[in-house]
Amino acid sequence: MHQLARSLALLGLLLGSSAQALMNQDQLLQLLKTLDDRQQNNGDYRALVYLEQKEKDQTDVIREAIVYRRSEDQRLIILFTKPKSEQGKGYLRVDKNLWSYDPNVGKWERRTERERIAGTDSRRADFDESRLAEEYDPSDDGDDKLGSYNVHRLTLKVKPNVDVAFPVVKLWVDTATNNVLKRQEFALSGRLMRTLYYPRWQKQFSESKKGDFWYPPEIRIYDEVEKANSTIVLIKTVDLRSLETNIFTKAWFESKSR
Repeated sequence: MHQLARSLALLGLLLGSSAQALMNQDQLLQLLKTLDDRQQNNGDYRALVYLEQKEKDQTDVIREAIVYRRSEDQRLIILFTKPKSEQGKGYLRVDKNLWSYDPNVGKWERRTERERIAGTDSRRADFDESRLAEEYDPSDDGDDKLGSYNVHRLTLKVKPNVDVAFPVVKLWVDTATNNVLKRQEFALSGRLMRTLYYPRWQKQFSESKKGDFWYPPEIRIYDEVEKANSTIVLIKTVDLRSLETNIFTKAWFESKSR
């Protein structure tokens, strides 16, 4: 009996310590805000990006694009420059609407957040500022290991009336650095759609932010529906200087597509 009592007492202590280790809602929200803040410049952003696309029974395709962002009004441009067949095509996000442009057709089409960027496994959010605290409600899945890393696991569910590509997201966050190491995205049905890995993060001092800005030089995206398909996003250079005032307009975009 005494042995059983001691075992039950020990189990109670273990369960108690596990429960205490979970974050409350305020702490979870603060963690999301921290993740967002690290990846927000509070100003302008220009990056040279490569997308390496692998598809089953297809030749690998490499695209080059220039990504422009402005924190104010959450504006974004993805303008493809290579290969020649893709030159001048791209996307404009303004007033929370995503538009695509094809200079061969000469017209704009509105797109949803689920749009595959240039037919790859990437989405708009992979190139944009992080807005997790604005878009999702978090819950705590506790501490875990990811390879040699100690991580904190979170489940995020989209807030009402917010448009995102995937309504449920799971994150693996490095407890030592607050860097996201792994991300999984699910459909409303619960089906796993994409898995993303962030092998490394890089920081750059931002004058507009007066602090460090973090970005992942490499994102590995795996299609969980078409298992043979994947996309690697490589962010080659980042420039945080101010951009032209009128850059985030359809007229400016079309002028670069001619």
